[in-house]
Amino acid sequence: MIFIIYGYVRVSSADQNEERQLAAMKRQGIAEKHIYLDKLSGKDFERPAYKRLVKRLRPGDLLYVLSIDRLGRDYKEIQEQWRILTQEKLIDICVLDMPLLDTRQCKDLMGTFIADLVLQILSFVAQSERESIRTRQAQGIAAAKARGVKFGRPPLPLPANFEEVCCDWTSKKITLRQAAAACGMPVGTFYSKLVKARRA
Repeated sequence: MIFIIYGYVRVSSADQNEERQLAAMKRQGIAEKHIYLDKLSGKDFERPAYKRLVKRLRPGDLLYVLSIDRLGRDYKEIQEQWRILTQEKLIDICVLDMPLLDTRQCKDLMGTFIADLVLQILSFVAQSERESIRTRQAQGIAAAKARGVKFGRPPLPLPANFEEVCCDWTSKKITLRQAAAACGMPVGTFYSKLVKARRA
């Protein structure tokens, strides 16, 4: 049977650069067609490329990842996926920046114990970092809001004829639908802006 070497690369968003991870995979001699890339958060394993990769894996194959947080950032999920890959899929995994996490090495009881211990520590650290990032983001948003920073798209300016149309609608010269159409707005948007303008 011919065993295949795969690589898995993940970046958290489309604007992050995956080149460092890809270069690390190529240094291991992994064929480009066997490198799977996701541009998604590591919060879970609902990732299309990862799912395709797992379906392709056969017993004896080898999977490289650069670091454990590239595999995922959820403690329990990392543990479960590691179990599925090594015990159900029967493949080997090598985490490049942590040589102790190489299932090809030290397959005796002590080696397995050390690898499991390192995996638990690193997956815990990965989740802790994810939670820390989320906390820092929430704190940053709260601080920005306190400074008066507005999030989301700025509201569009009212059309030049808004006041005139409002007067026509108030005096029942036109219907609400006609008023909204005259201002180029959906009915609900026109009405909410009308109410807001009257409160101002």
